[in-house]
Amino acid sequence: MSKNLRDYASQTRFRLIIWFIFILLFIGLGLVWIIYGRSAAILGFFCLLGASIPIGLIMLFLFGIDRIAKSDDE
Repeated sequence: MSKNLRDYASQTRFRLIIWFIFILLFIGLGLVWIIYGRSAAILGFFCLLGASIPIGLIMLFLFGIDRIAKSDDE
């Protein structure tokens, strides 16, 4: 039984990212809600949302560069 290690690494990376987002949103914001209240948790959510916009743009840019580089190889 052979496994494709690239698929395994890709699947593991995807799962790590999903769990990171889950812990950040639900555990992190839940603790903020418990300790500081509802308003602070809502503000924390908007801060996380605002921080995700540049991160998403950078990821989109790098994905585009990767697609261009891979199309030149073929």
